[in-house]
Amino acid sequence: MFIKKKLTLSYIAMLLIPIILFLFITLFVANIFKDTLKSSYNIGYGGPLEDIIQKDSIAINNIKSFMISNKNSGKNNDFFKKQESYLKEQTGIVIRKNNNFLYMSPFLKNSVTSSILPKFGEYDDISRRHSQFESKSLLLKQYDFSMDDGSKVSIFLVLNTVSAENIVYKFFAIEILILIAILIITNGILTFLVSRSIVKPLEKLKDGAVLIKNGNMDFQLDISSKDEIGELSMAFEEMRQRLKESLEIQFQYENNRKELISNISHDLKTPITAIKGYVEGIKDGVADTPEKMGKYINTVYKKAIDMDKLIDELFLFSKLDLKNASFNFEKVDLLDYLNDCLEELKFDLEKKDINIMLKDQINTKVYVVADREKLKRVIMNIVENSVKYIGERPGEIYVKIEKGKEYLSLSFKDNGIGISKQALPYIFDRFYRADLSRNSNTGGSGLGLAISKRIVEEHGGKIWAESSEDAGTNIIFTLKNWSDDYIEKDTDN
Repeated sequence: MFIKKKLTLSYIAMLLIPIILFLFITLFVANIFKDTLKSSYNIGYGGPLEDIIQKDSIAINNIKSFMISNKNSGKNNDFFKKQESYLKEQTGIVIRKNNNFLYMSPFLKNSVTSSILPKFGEYDDISRRHSQFESKSLLLKQYDFSMDDGSKVSIFLVLNTVSAENIVYKFFAIEILILIAILIITNGILTFLVSRSIVKPLEKLKDGAVLIKNGNMDFQLDISSKDEIGELSMAFEEMRQRLKESLEIQFQYENNRKELISNISHDLKTPITAIKGYVEGIKDGVADTPEKMGKYINTVYKKAIDMDKLIDELFLFSKLDLKNASFNFEKVDLLDYLNDCLEELKFDLEKKDINIMLKDQINTKVYVVADREKLKRVIMNIVENSVKYIGERPGEIYVKIEKGKEYLSLSFKDNGIGISKQALPYIFDRFYRADLSRNSNTGGSGLGLAISKRIVEEHGGKIWAESSEDAGTNIIFTLKNWSDDYIEKDTDN
């Protein structure tokens, strides 16, 4: 789920859930307070005052009888207090004779004064009065009668509605607290759930960034979410993989550079040392005969040629590696081209007791699109590599062309000493040589096959080797088939 959708649903939930919960809890709490509120705050017809009217007969009659029978004093707090038991809860009694209070229920003493009580005979048609004193609500019922001595007695039944108002206040206070609690809990839970789905993946990204900063690329992000952060995590993981690959390539380049410096230093130092030695011999007069002089000069010349060839290989490989080498592609009759190359090689190979031949010739014309000079370099490098490791003479190199649907393959198989399984995967790597001692007799800088691989790849083909120790080596490369019959079939398709 996308973060925008999560936040929208969370916002809706933060509005609806508190409202729904508040309504249900309010109904529950109101049900608890219902009876108390109904009995304490219903001041309409049939309310508490009417209940008092219905229940006060015993208390009023007892008080009247007591007052008439006790004309002189009429004071008996215990008697009056006992009459309260006949009245409704929170209903008190006030007895006034003339302008003096004979009795007042204890809980009314702070609420009732003479100034708020009506005078004798002052009441409305339904004998009810509601007064307010210091924000304390009182509901009054007045009973007046005169004694034989002319004294005026008023009996007030007073319902203290302060408790009812307190219940209402308490109800609303509880409702406010419940609402606040619901808002806090709901928002807290929803915020936690939403933030966890956002913060936790961000913490993983942070940890990953710290690992990368410290140079550790050997980890993998656990991507489970499919939202924007999940997409960010996938991009981060892809960046980590590419950065790791880039560092590995950079590390490989650095190793190759060091190996290049080491190998080239060795390969250059050997002919330079030889040239220096022979020149010093000539200088010191060691070459004191024309024969020795000629031998020394020929050796110096040969070593200079080897150095020049090595530098040319380095220059060509550098251009191929940087994609700066130019290619002059043209349609080439492969069979005629290969025969010409082999005829050129046969003269030098015969001197080394090595025979090279093209076997299993195909009868039809086959064509490739190639750079003649670059393709010749590939063939020369492969043959030179075979010559170095043929070993015992006479040597044999068999060249074969095979025609495929899309590609033509050329194979060069020799009867040499072969290549070990450990070395075989690396023979096309730059600067690699199976002979780790870099013996000058086998020669080369290890760039020949690497150059061949780059050239074949620029032609859209592939190159590989098949070999085992003491069983010879077969180097094969492919070129795209541009024969007329293949092109016509491909066009028809």
